Amino acid sequence: MAKAKILIADDDNLVRDSLRKILTMFGYQVVACTSGEKALAALNGDFDLVILDINMPGLDGFETLKLINERDYGIPVIFLTGAGSMEYAVKAINLGAYDFIPKPLEDLDIFHIKVKRAVEKRIYVIRERAYKENLEIEVRRKTRELAEKNRLLEDYSDDLEVSTLNTMLTLQTALEEKDTYTAGHTSRVTFYALQIGQALRLGEADMVVLERACKVHDLGKLVVDVSFIQKPGPLSEEEWQLMKKHPEIGANIITPLAFMQHEITLVRHHHERLDGKGYPCGLGGDELNLLTRVITVADSYDAMTSKRSYKQNMNLKEAIAELHRCAGSQFDPEIVRVFVEVIEAQAKTGAS
Repeated sequence: MAKAKILIADDDNLVRDSLRKILTMFGYQVVACTSGEKALAALNGDFDLVILDINMPGLDGFETLKLINERDYGIPVIFLTGAGSMEYAVKAINLGAYDFIPKPLEDLDIFHIKVKRAVEKRIYVIRERAYKENLEIEVRRKTRELAEKNRLLEDYSDDLEVSTLNTMLTLQTALEEKDTYTAGHTSRVTFYALQIGQALRLGEADMVVLERACKVHDLGKLVVDVSFIQKPGPLSEEEWQLMKKHPEIGANIITPLAFMQHEITLVRHHHERLDGKGYPCGLGGDELNLLTRVITVADSYDAMTSKRSYKQNMNLKEAIAELHRCAGSQFDPEIVRVFVEVIEAQAKTGAS
């Protein structure tokens, strides 16, 4: 084990040499200086104890201690005090000195004990600082690992969400492609709804919910056999009741998906009306949130302008007239106004 290293600063040659010889005899490595300035020049973090005389020319012991404290080495300091200077000892302790020793030395055993305890404190300080440093390093390492794991988990979650949504969209698209009359319906409804959302300056989070909901709004038709919609003419009462189940079933399908909890409402209520005469719940007015009102207009507009086996599709002018006619009863008038402005502007751009 390496010898403890002690720095002595005393302008009295006799005292300084005596201390050096005694400490060397006790097995310590000693560096002796004649002033506070020289002690500060020699001082570094390798020392385990500093012994300072109080009354020295230039920097006295108190001033030297203050400068030592500023370096924050954590090295204990013992003061040497002359006879009749106990008030100095009190001041030294208040400044942070570890202990004081009266001079001339009379009891070497007590002196040795005080030095030994001071060195032991230094060892404790070094270990505590090393522990704290290692702890900080470990905390930073664990924090980085946790951040990386969270990032990977978020990436996995995002990938899972995208994969799940794409799977449902693929199934819904496959269902639409079986019927030439409904092919592309989901893509168009999504496009129209996002146009309305942009015109309304919806936030990013609302736009994400709106897009997802549009992509799966007819998912319930995968379960409900709606092949009868291809027949010419109106639906029978039994067929109509079966058709009206698809929003509720679609909402039930996505309910277990934690990342689509906001979309459930839109899927379940995309066939509701402002006047409460829609399905499946007959909600109306303020019971329908903004995004539901948006998807209702987008879905209905595509139904109006798409050819069906039981009806002829409307042209742009006819569809706009129908939107206005149903504003206030089936549709939110403000949504209709905004959407009409969008499609009319696009029509003018296309014509030019």
